[in-house]
Amino acid sequence: MEYMASNLKVQSQLISSNNILFIQDIDGVCIPLVKDPMTRELESKYIYAVKDFAEEFFVLTCGEHEGSRGVNRIIERGLGSTTVPKNEKLYLRGLAACGVEYQDNNGEITFEGVSEKELNFLSKVPSLIRPKFNFIVKNIFPELSQEDINFHAVKSICETRFSPTINFNSLFDLVKKDSDKRKLIQISFEKMMNEIILKGESEGLKDSFFLHISPNLGNKNGREKIKLSSQNDIGSTDIQLLIKGAVKDSGVLFLLNKFIADKTGKAPFGINFNFRNSPNSVAEKIELCKRTIQKEDMPLIVGVGDTVTSKKNIDEESYQRGGSDRSFLELIQILGNEFGIKNKIIFVDSSSGEVERPSTKKTGLTGISDVYDNLKFDLVFKNGPKEYISWFIELASKRSNYKKNS
Repeated sequence: MEYMASNLKVQSQLISSNNILFIQDIDGVCIPLVKDPMTRELESKYIYAVKDFAEEFFVLTCGEHEGSRGVNRIIERGLGSTTVPKNEKLYLRGLAACGVEYQDNNGEITFEGVSEKELNFLSKVPSLIRPKFNFIVKNIFPELSQEDINFHAVKSICETRFSPTINFNSLFDLVKKDSDKRKLIQISFEKMMNEIILKGESEGLKDSFFLHISPNLGNKNGREKIKLSSQNDIGSTDIQLLIKGAVKDSGVLFLLNKFIADKTGKAPFGINFNFRNSPNSVAEKIELCKRTIQKEDMPLIVGVGDTVTSKKNIDEESYQRGGSDRSFLELIQILGNEFGIKNKIIFVDSSSGEVERPSTKKTGLTGISDVYDNLKFDLVFKNGPKEYISWFIELASKRSNYKKNS
């Protein structure tokens, strides 16, 4: 196993730490990336390992817990039961929809900070997308029959409650290696999703929504930059309509607030804190933590993600950096530095799934990070989710034994 050398030191630190907190992404980390989200699978041993970590583990994902495409359905499939996960408290606790949908390990869900009006608009979005999808696909693929278009619509339009999404993978399959066609798909659907935001604004929801593009090349003027396809990198594969403020680094604050409240009985940011109360900038987030969290209450945080990007600009001097896991991993790293704790940043290489991504095995960290990148990884799992899961299961068992015997 390739991780063993650098891993032993990290592993022993995590086993014996008296106060740790895992904050982990899901897709590409503990579930291999697949083109059709309805076929995702999660290993049952991993689900039980999460239970061993108990209150020391949260997920933080842009997917959702509930619904037909939700992670809860994957857990039920993995355990072959719809009752066992609830009875044995095996649902993954933490935040979904990039920070809106919180669930405990019983599968009980709360979503503070979202208005009825916003929920109503979100529920209409898939039916707003359908005619536009039809028009765009007919334009790009004039030879497709209506039946084929409908088939791709089912796979591409994700009717999720807090984050209606357009996924390109099904259409990308039609163009094979034609990166110009892939670019056309990306640009057309980004324009379409922006039209839906304008529709929301016309209905009185001016500051309610933004587009989360995955993977992206960071932010420009408050908008995420789409990563256009090239010959050797598929680029952005989906666009989600999210509620403003639902970003993963704000999710870290929510989870940290909850973790400390459960442990000490006192919520540093207040008991009603949610993504809508979170400061926007990283500097303000750090300031809030330094002002309200006692050093002895701050856990050693382990951040785990797979979607981090870095692309060299044409001038060869600067980089565009993004990816939906970057912001939360960066925040965890800075918090560690500020509180004098060696937080751990773990990168799982998800390129071995069905979605083309830069591979650490083939080209090192090219396309993921760069020499000037402030974000540094403590562990890189080159062999993807499978390798990470076996490490995680082993760690959970050793940590559990350590706690019993200490």
